[in-house]
Amino acid sequence: MRLFREKEWLFSLLVISLVLWLIFLGNSPLRDWDEGTVAQVAREIWRAPFGSMHWLYPTLGGEPYHNKPPLMHLLIAWTYSIGGVNEWTTRLPGAVLTALGVPLLYLVGCLLFNESLPALFAALVYLTMLPVVRHGRLAMLDGTTITFFLLLLFFLLKARQNRRYALGVGFCLGLITLTKGMMVLPLGAIACLFLIADRQFALLKSPYLLMGMFLGNAPAIAWFLAQWQHYGENFFQVNFQAQTFNRLTQSVEGHSGPIWYYLIEIIKYSFPWLLFLPGGFYLAWKKRHTSGSRLIIIGTIVYLGTISLMRTKLPWYVMPIYPFLALAIGAKLSEIWQNDHFKGRSLAIFLAIISIAGLGGCVYFFIKKEPILIVMSIVLAISMGIAAWLVKQRDRKFIPVLFSGMYLVLALLMSSQSWIWELNEAFPVKPVAELIRANVSPGTQIYTSFGYSRPSLDFYSDCKVTAATVPVLQKMLSNKSYLLLDNEALQQINLTGSTIIGSAKEFTLISP
Repeated sequence: MRLFREKEWLFSLLVISLVLWLIFLGNSPLRDWDEGTVAQVAREIWRAPFGSMHWLYPTLGGEPYHNKPPLMHLLIAWTYSIGGVNEWTTRLPGAVLTALGVPLLYLVGCLLFNESLPALFAALVYLTMLPVVRHGRLAMLDGTTITFFLLLLFFLLKARQNRRYALGVGFCLGLITLTKGMMVLPLGAIACLFLIADRQFALLKSPYLLMGMFLGNAPAIAWFLAQWQHYGENFFQVNFQAQTFNRLTQSVEGHSGPIWYYLIEIIKYSFPWLLFLPGGFYLAWKKRHTSGSRLIIIGTIVYLGTISLMRTKLPWYVMPIYPFLALAIGAKLSEIWQNDHFKGRSLAIFLAIISIAGLGGCVYFFIKKEPILIVMSIVLAISMGIAAWLVKQRDRKFIPVLFSGMYLVLALLMSSQSWIWELNEAFPVKPVAELIRANVSPGTQIYTSFGYSRPSLDFYSDCKVTAATVPVLQKMLSNKSYLLLDNEALQQINLTGSTIIGSAKEFTLISP
């Protein structure tokens, strides 16, 4: 009976997570830097002649791409071959793989806690965390990396019962390496420290684990060796030095922040589950002799400590911390459900504040004329208000109300075109890209007066659009190059002998 119930929960979690990650997945343009870059590398792999080695030696704008191994780019190229090049096919592989992390976390939780309730609550918390859903839907590498890590933990825990499962550990490490390179080091260290803390010393010497490490990591090692043989020292200087170790000691491209940067990120985007996090950590410390608590403590301290000490700070670096937080919160919610032991007054006040914030959001989005976000705010206000009332009544049913309310809130947010709010930081690329595509041959070098180059514009225009100063733009025009100018630069540059092709979104395309 218990096994049947677990299978039911597993299937239900799979369905509801796929719905949340796939709903209106292609309703917004690709985001700058990560999405634009990943999509362009994948498209160049897809366009390469059949039988070429482009899949092994990917390029970005025709130049060697050394940033990350190409597993995700290959998966996206495969979806391009089936469904064409668009936002939906670009995001599909990462979204599906990230969604699979929800039922995987449930399985991991069952093995850690030896009961299904805290595992179920942990999976539902992970499902309804805004950063997990939002970044998992983007064409990025982090959600997929987390899913491979959860699969690694599943194999590691199952190997306690059957050593053959240890084979899978090495393959998961190889998949993490082929997805996000040196991210395998902190995640592998967490797994190793957990094994030691859990006194699984026999597993460390298991021939299945050693064989899995060899076979699973062989493709990743072969890929790095192939890059070194093909590109020489330049590959290691870019991949290892510039893209990996420099981020530990330097602020790469100005992305810096204080040591508490990621704590602020967690606080900003983890409500309402943040309210249960201190209690979850206290419970983990109190039960630190158990496997679940050991993993929560080791994973949180090692990973959060590592990224906090790095000089380069980017919001998505914090993503792998969320499974550990979800496990801690899930255990705490399970204790509340089983023992009815919680601080009703303070929790009710915080939930009431979130409800009031939802009402404020309703007014704001009404002014902005965003109907979906108005409904989202109403759902948030009602669900948090009901939860606050139930907490005041000391009714444990506030927990399913929180889960269902947050799921509906996130579903509505993902149904809108506001879930990628970074798109509002600069001009819309698609109208400008359409102007370029209609008038310029693919692969042409274009120079722009905009403050920085945008990978999404390169992708949509199918050209290389490089930012430059006004003197450089004037020189490039004399050298018979195309220019993309904003209104201010248009007044400063001598256009004698040039042709204005057209305008879009306050940008004018100039041909020599």
